[in-house]
Amino acid sequence: MEAAVRAVPDPKRWWALALLCSAFFMVILDVSIVNVALPSIKDKLHFSQSDLQWVLSAYALTFGGFLLLGGRAADLLGRRRVFMFGVGLFTLASLACGLSNSEGQLIAARAVQGLGAAILSPSALSIITTTFEEGSERNKALGIWGAMGGSGAAVGVLAGGVLTKWLGWEWIFFVNVPVGTAAFLLTRSVVRESRAEHATRRYDAAGAVLITSSLVLLVFALTRADNVGWGSAQTLSILAASAILMAAFVAVELRSAAPLVPLGIFARLRTLTGSNVVGFLLGALTFAMFFMLSLYMQQVLGLSALQTGAGYLAVALTAIASSGVAQAIVTRIGVKPAMAFGLLLMALGNVWFTQVSADGSYSVDLLPGFFAIGIGLGFSFVPVSIAALAGVAPHEAGLASGLINTSQQIGGALGVAVFSTVSTSRTEHLLKGGTDSASALTSGFSLAFWVAVGFAVAGLAATLLMIRREELATVPAEATSAG
Repeated sequence: MEAAVRAVPDPKRWWALALLCSAFFMVILDVSIVNVALPSIKDKLHFSQSDLQWVLSAYALTFGGFLLLGGRAADLLGRRRVFMFGVGLFTLASLACGLSNSEGQLIAARAVQGLGAAILSPSALSIITTTFEEGSERNKALGIWGAMGGSGAAVGVLAGGVLTKWLGWEWIFFVNVPVGTAAFLLTRSVVRESRAEHATRRYDAAGAVLITSSLVLLVFALTRADNVGWGSAQTLSILAASAILMAAFVAVELRSAAPLVPLGIFARLRTLTGSNVVGFLLGALTFAMFFMLSLYMQQVLGLSALQTGAGYLAVALTAIASSGVAQAIVTRIGVKPAMAFGLLLMALGNVWFTQVSADGSYSVDLLPGFFAIGIGLGFSFVPVSIAALAGVAPHEAGLASGLINTSQQIGGALGVAVFSTVSTSRTEHLLKGGTDSASALTSGFSLAFWVAVGFAVAGLAATLLMIRREELATVPAEATSAG
């Protein structure tokens, strides 16, 4: 069926691209738009400081945990059909998020929303690759797709501030409803159905459930350990359960005829392994860093949600500009030097943030770090996406692309949990000793930023030790464009 689809160019392909990009924009928007609204959500739904991170982690865990399964389901069941299901699920979950009136309801709805994102994102990208002919036209379509992702992150921080300020935090989720509804209703008329007719019809849903359950338990243990004790029976038993589920996941993948994650690819391609390690660390420090910065700006500096969103534009626009520059420079100096430079800037930016003060200001405490981070993001994420496809055969490009996205999402979920636990533990310790709230919060954030520095340095070390120049020379042209 795919051959038939490609034989005659789809006359509606550019309308299909617009629709697919709109849905992808919505998914990316929902990552950045939430950060600005976190303090308002905390106050209105009575979240504790330690539980607030679940608003991000619940989404990232199900997004990352089911991303590869969503891609496989799209190939086997029909890409348009699965895309429509994902859009519908994401839209309904967004409505449920906005209607939530308790901590538990919002976390559950965010988890379902992440599942919807994991279903619609890979199916949308797969539709693009089967709708557009290989070559300049497909590269143009993928370039537009990538630009929508970058602009979604930039628009999200400002939109989050505007919506939270003037309409309330609920509207950061309600805004998805008309977009998702329109995408769902229009898909059948502008997107042609396609599927991989001769692929092995196995899904490995057990693998996706096991890895996601293991990570949920790990995050739960991290967020609760400070209250119940790291050596308590509760913490140790939850960590043990997480380890058992992770071991079961590995066993399932090794024995499956069509594993969700063929573990042998990591042993065969060192650069792919290294890039996923770097992607995991980048996801962890990026998600957690913006989580902490949002709280610092509003809880300590006293900025409004609108001011916080506007403040983020410095890093968002710098990241978009540096991504374009990085794509051009990578071809001249190579992936490895560019990635190392980006991670070095990420480390330096977070070193700057460690100096935040309780009576600080945006221009002094944050703006220089924002510029360093913005450039670092472009010079980190662009080359790591390319390195993730190094040495990969064309038929494995989709798997490799899914793996790096999964690594970043899961890294983000675990990073937010780790940084939140570190920050909250330090803050509560100081509050018990009589330190004022602003100083205690600032000290907690500062310690978390030092952890971010450590993650960036670890990413730099992984880049220097695990990324191989000889494997980078074999990146498929098509895969590089898709990355």
